[in-house]
Amino acid sequence: MATAESERAPRPLGQPHVSRMPADPAYQAEIIKAHDAALAAGSAGYLDPRTGLFVLSAGFLAARGTCCGRGGRHCPYVK
Repeated sequence: MATAESERAPRPLGQPHVSRMPADPAYQAEIIKAHDAALAAGSAGYLDPRTGLFVLSAGFLAARGTCCGRGGRHCPYVK
Protein backbone atom coordinates (compact mmCIF):
# COMPACT_ATOMS: atom_id res chain seq x y z
CA MET A 1 0.00 0.00 0.00
CA ALA A 2 1.45 3.35 -1.03
CA THR A 3 1.89 6.03 1.57
CA ALA A 4 1.77 9.76 0.90
CA GLU A 5 4.90 11.91 1.24
CA SER A 6 3.28 13.69 4.19
CA GLU A 7 3.26 10.43 6.13
CA ARG A 8 7.03 10.07 6.42
CA ALA A 9 8.27 8.70 9.71
CA PRO A 10 9.48 11.31 12.20
CA ARG A 11 13.12 10.18 12.22
CA PRO A 12 16.26 11.22 10.33
CA LEU A 13 16.93 9.54 6.98
CA GLY A 14 20.09 8.01 8.43
CA GLN A 15 18.16 6.11 11.09
CA PRO A 16 16.52 2.90 9.81
CA HIS A 17 13.51 1.40 11.52
CA VAL A 18 14.73 -0.95 14.27
CA SER A 19 12.44 -3.80 13.25
CA ARG A 20 14.10 -3.93 9.84
CA MET A 21 17.66 -4.23 11.10
CA PRO A 22 19.50 -7.46 11.96
CA ALA A 23 19.94 -8.28 15.65
CA ASP A 24 23.76 -8.38 15.43
CA PRO A 25 25.12 -4.97 16.61
CA ALA A 26 28.32 -5.33 14.57
CA TYR A 27 26.29 -5.97 11.42
CA GLN A 28 24.06 -3.00 12.26
CA ALA A 29 27.16 -0.78 12.49
CA GLU A 30 28.37 -2.00 9.08
CA ILE A 31 24.96 -1.26 7.58
CA ILE A 32 24.77 2.24 9.08
CA LYS A 33 28.27 3.04 7.83
CA ALA A 34 27.44 1.89 4.28
CA HIS A 35 24.09 3.70 4.31
CA ASP A 36 25.63 6.93 5.64
CA ALA A 37 28.21 6.82 2.84
CA ALA A 38 25.43 6.35 0.25
CA LEU A 39 23.46 9.27 1.69
CA ALA A 40 26.54 11.52 1.71
CA ALA A 41 27.34 10.62 -1.90
CA GLY A 42 23.74 11.04 -3.05
CA SER A 43 23.74 7.42 -4.23
CA ALA A 44 20.58 5.42 -4.80
CA GLY A 45 21.88 2.80 -2.40
CA TYR A 46 24.76 0.58 -1.33
CA LEU A 47 25.88 -3.02 -1.37
CA ASP A 48 25.01 -4.80 1.86
CA PRO A 49 28.36 -5.47 3.55
CA ARG A 50 27.60 -9.13 4.24
CA THR A 51 25.19 -10.29 1.54
CA GLY A 52 26.36 -8.14 -1.36
CA LEU A 53 22.74 -7.33 -2.24
CA PHE A 54 21.91 -3.79 -3.37
CA VAL A 55 19.92 -1.88 -0.73
CA LEU A 56 18.11 1.35 -1.57
CA SER A 57 18.95 4.36 0.58
CA ALA A 58 16.40 6.34 2.57
CA GLY A 59 17.32 9.40 0.51
CA PHE A 60 16.42 7.65 -2.74
CA LEU A 61 13.21 6.25 -1.26
CA ALA A 62 12.17 9.63 0.17
CA ALA A 63 12.76 11.29 -3.21
CA ARG A 64 10.33 8.81 -4.80
CA GLY A 65 7.60 10.34 -2.65
CA THR A 66 5.71 7.20 -1.62
CA CYS A 67 6.23 3.88 0.10
CA CYS A 68 6.24 0.90 -2.25
CA GLY A 69 5.18 -1.48 0.53
CA ARG A 70 8.06 -3.91 0.00
CA GLY A 71 9.50 -3.67 3.50
CA GLY A 72 12.78 -1.94 2.69
CA ARG A 73 15.38 -1.62 5.44
CA HIS A 74 15.63 2.15 5.07
CA CYS A 75 12.04 2.99 4.14
CA PRO A 76 11.47 6.53 5.41
CA TYR A 77 7.73 5.93 5.62
CA VAL A 78 7.74 3.16 8.25
CA LYS A 79 6.84 4.57 11.65
